Amino acid sequence: MSLDDPRMPTLMGGYKAPHFDVKGEADAFFGDCGVPTTCMLTSFYWDNLIHFGMGPKPGPDGRPYLALPMGERKLPGIAAEDIGRCAYGIFQRGAGFAGRTVGIAGEHLTGAQMAAALTKALGREVVRRDVPFDVYRGLGFPGADDLGNMFQFKHDFNAEFCAACSVEFSRSLNPRLQSFAVWLEENAGRIPLS
Repeated sequence: MSLDDPRMPTLMGGYKAPHFDVKGEADAFFGDCGVPTTCMLTSFYWDNLIHFGMGPKPGPDGRPYLALPMGERKLPGIAAEDIGRCAYGIFQRGAGFAGRTVGIAGEHLTGAQMAAALTKALGREVVRRDVPFDVYRGLGFPGADDLGNMFQFKHDFNAEFCAACSVEFSRSLNPRLQSFAVWLEENAGRIPLS
């Protein structure tokens, strides 16, 4: 996406989604250096629900809500530990992946599907709340603007992003690949609800 594209704000003086764009710059650096490299496109880390403040928040009616600006589009997600297992699967296959870009995901879910899984795992109703990208960017936590742009990118280019992060391919690299429900079995108690 060009910096002149008005669909989302430019951040930090030269990025649309800084944590994507900077990874792209690093990928290019390794390529320019001639280092045999496999670039890995990861998905939304479910661990962000624990560690990054992206978990359900108390709503005005007391019910926790999950705020995601994805509409009805699916969000590829993955357990952080599965990223390392998928990378290990690539190393095990040898040099055949050098020069390639591969995408990984544990599951592709809508916000409603994530809220339903959280409801089951937490034993209390979690309501999905779709929020506009500008509202998400303005939530005020560190990185909210970057994440708002990231969600907008994943929303606006959803078909391409989902196609690039294949669950089946990820499972071929990591037979222990977790679904969101399996990840929640182990981690739901760690998700703060305040």
